[in-house]
Amino acid sequence: MSGTQGILDTSVVIALPRLTDPGTLPDVPLITTITLAELSVGPLVTDNREEQARRQRTLQQAEGDFDPLPFDTPAARAFGAVAASLRDSGRKPKARAYDALIAACAISRDLPLYTMNPSDFDGIDNLTVVPLPPDTCAARQR
Repeated sequence: MSGTQGILDTSVVIALPRLTDPGTLPDVPLITTITLAELSVGPLVTDNREEQARRQRTLQQAEGDFDPLPFDTPAARAFGAVAASLRDSGRKPKARAYDALIAACAISRDLPLYTMNPSDFDGIDNLTVVPLPPDTCAARQR
């Protein structure tokens, strides 16, 4: 594999259809199984049929487009440090569980994490966060 690699946070995967500047992403975008888990919750937690369908399409697109990185033993070990750094910074690891698990995957593989929500990763040591500005995506059509 050549080119820059980076892990896309769930926020970026959701925004992919509206991306206006693909140059803001790594050459080799990756996702984790944690993102697939987070996306699988989406259709189940809304009663709005249109929103359920949109969220289901996002999940299925991600499943088809990516071969997700697993949450493996090195990521599990990195998660301990992530949880400790969140606690040390006054944040609650449980409140940001998906983000902390995705961050652990990125740290264990020494990959940057691309996100639309950089503040979700505040207080996590040894994580390279690449924030994507809000104007990277077109407004969502309703």
